[in-house]
Amino acid sequence: MLSRAAERIYWAPRYLERAENTARLVNVYASLMLDLPKEVGIHWGQLIQITGNQRNYRKRFKSTGEMTVVKFMVADPENPGSIMSCLTMARENMRTSRDLIPNEGWEHVNELYLFAHKKLALKGQRKRLHQFLSDVVMRCQQITGLLAGTMSHGHAYQFLRLGRNLERADMSTRILDIGSANILASGGELGRLESRLWMHILQALSGYQMYRQNVPSRIRGRSAAEYLLKDTLFPRAVGHCLREVEGCLELLPRNEKCLQQVRQTRDFVNNTDVLELYNSKQLDKLLDEIQVRLSDLDKTICETWFAPESK
Repeated sequence: MLSRAAERIYWAPRYLERAENTARLVNVYASLMLDLPKEVGIHWGQLIQITGNQRNYRKRFKSTGEMTVVKFMVADPENPGSIMSCLTMARENMRTSRDLIPNEGWEHVNELYLFAHKKLALKGQRKRLHQFLSDVVMRCQQITGLLAGTMSHGHAYQFLRLGRNLERADMSTRILDIGSANILASGGELGRLESRLWMHILQALSGYQMYRQNVPSRIRGRSAAEYLLKDTLFPRAVGHCLREVEGCLELLPRNEKCLQQVRQTRDFVNNTDVLELYNSKQLDKLLDEIQVRLSDLDKTICETWFAPESK
């Protein structure tokens, strides 16, 4: 496989996964703003910090009001992390990779792009925001399932799966950042509101029912955080995503350096005392470190397979 073809097939699912998880982030934030009192510390500006877009946002906007932030996260073409920007890039990568993916995969991605473009052009979208975001999540999941069920699981599919799980691990830590940010803002005394906060976070990752199967007692932030970081069976837990990344890398050539990095990251997550970090209000530092490690792994992947001439 040509390196440029591998790169496109690696980035297409990353953009789709980013669009899906951005929709999840905005949805959970809108729910939290309605459900939790102001003293918990929830505000729309945190969403910009969690996604790492502060510099881009501050250059163009002064307000961190709901409508400004939501538009920036959902429809802003100058924000490379907005849902519309991600769908545009996913569509382009799929369009130029049609010789590697089933026709149905390209058609569904194109339909999703056209759907989002049409819906975001309508006035009064604020009233239908929840439904639009839910539709984006569902359509992204349909595409993921379609590709898994119709695409030969050779090298092209492994790059696709690799990109999807690396992006999912990163975005899961950013959704978890909602909880860590409010631990700090509230001084760690969330009390009765802690369960409601983490219930929303679990629901944002479609993990509420699976969590309750594993932890039958009432929802606590420290146990929810540990579950979403370390569980190896729930598909959106960081531990499971890292295991999937490792499995993909094992099936690709010249994988030694990448495998070493992902195994070190898995060991780092598994050996970290999440409960202690949660109680000491340092969960955000752990999430930041995981994000840095995932970024470093992405750079190594690019150097290994997409830019071999630079070696």
